[in-house]
Amino acid sequence: MRHSLPLAPQFYVTAPQTCPYLEGKRERKLFTALQGDHAEKLNDSLSKQGFRRSQNVLYRPSCSDCSACLSARIRVADFSPTKSQRRAIRRNQGLVREARSPWATEEQYALFRDYLDSRHADGGMADMDVFEFAAMIEETPVRSRVIEYRDREAENDLTAVCLTDVLDDGLSMVYSFFRPDQGSRSLGSYVILDHIQIARDAGLPYVYLGYWVPGSSKMGYKAKYSALEVYLGGKWQHLKNPEAYESEAHPLSIDPIAEQVARLSLPDTRATGD
Repeated sequence: MRHSLPLAPQFYVTAPQTCPYLEGKRERKLFTALQGDHAEKLNDSLSKQGFRRSQNVLYRPSCSDCSACLSARIRVADFSPTKSQRRAIRRNQGLVREARSPWATEEQYALFRDYLDSRHADGGMADMDVFEFAAMIEETPVRSRVIEYRDREAENDLTAVCLTDVLDDGLSMVYSFFRPDQGSRSLGSYVILDHIQIARDAGLPYVYLGYWVPGSSKMGYKAKYSALEVYLGGKWQHLKNPEAYESEAHPLSIDPIAEQVARLSLPDTRATGD
């Protein structure tokens, strides 16, 4: 018997678990598999609706008593760096960028381990081994690149890496890591700033940063970028005053999962005849 993938993606919900961003909260995610011939169309469509990719899965927070996590993106055309961000650019002028195919290397994994052990030793990825790291980089059904940054002033040392998806309207920064012993260089900021430049050069309007979480020290840095939009109430809104979003961390009335799925806009994947 021949089996085929369903025409419409199937959505599921994870079991609640401890939230990694807000103390006392429980995390739950709405997710779907990313596979088949139309994976890129689905990734493009759902990224515009607050979803993120992790390997061959697209997910969006769907917690039962909290809606603090807000998908964030930068409008490239309207972005203007702050003084500290301009300093970060100057401090990293010695870095050389290279876009590579999504293929994991031992050098990348060594940098990844140093970064996790220094910055996120108690995080959910702390125990990732080299095979899990390779899966994170290589298991992608969409157009992805590994952006490497090497220091030409330090024997071409691998200094920062970002796994990046190329969407039809922008760049999605899936995961980035960098030398943890060079804090004065603001490497994390520089990688974001350089992605804004890459998007500008490519004529892409947005850089997707993942989730901004008001009240979370881990995720608060994203509000420091100008021309930032957040996905709230089914649409993208300009972030004006970050403090005004603190109330989103409190329990709210969350729509049932079935209603959330029903409101999603999905790409037309029907075959067209000649």
